[in-house]
Amino acid sequence: MIFREATRQDLPAVLALLADEDSVADPARVVIGEAHERAFAAIEADPRNELLVLTDEADAAGKAGEVVLGCLQLTYIPGLGQNGQERALVEAVRIRADRRGAGLGAELMRLAAERARARGCGLVQLTSNKRRTAAHRFYERLGFARSHEGFKLHLEP
Repeated sequence: MIFREATRQDLPAVLALLADEDSVADPARVVIGEAHERAFAAIEADPRNELLVLTDEADAAGKAGEVVLGCLQLTYIPGLGQNGQERALVEAVRIRADRRGAGLGAELMRLAAERARARGCGLVQLTSNKRRTAAHRFYERLGFARSHEGFKLHLEP
């Protein structure tokens, strides 16, 4: 397994993970729009944002070549709370449907927390859709506490 920053070549595989978390979507069939390109370029250029991937040298069927098994985005947020320490916000955590249950998600989150700790963050935080009850159990097993209630306001253009 390799844990690294995503490259532009990983974008179809990452979008496939985000598009359908219940099955394995074919990255070759993913349509990459201008908004995706702009978002990836912005993440890549921003030192406070990282799109990270967990890869392997073969897929579940043994097909050779590097395969993206999981992804997440880390955003480092400066703040006055927590004695001025940065906090890391975790977003878009996904593991390929055919590779779940083998500890890859826990490893991905462990590596992300290590990365945040090495940067000096005092806290790792995330939100999760209320319907994703299995994900909530997963995060709690990793030691995350339900300490806050989240709110979102969708803005119309």
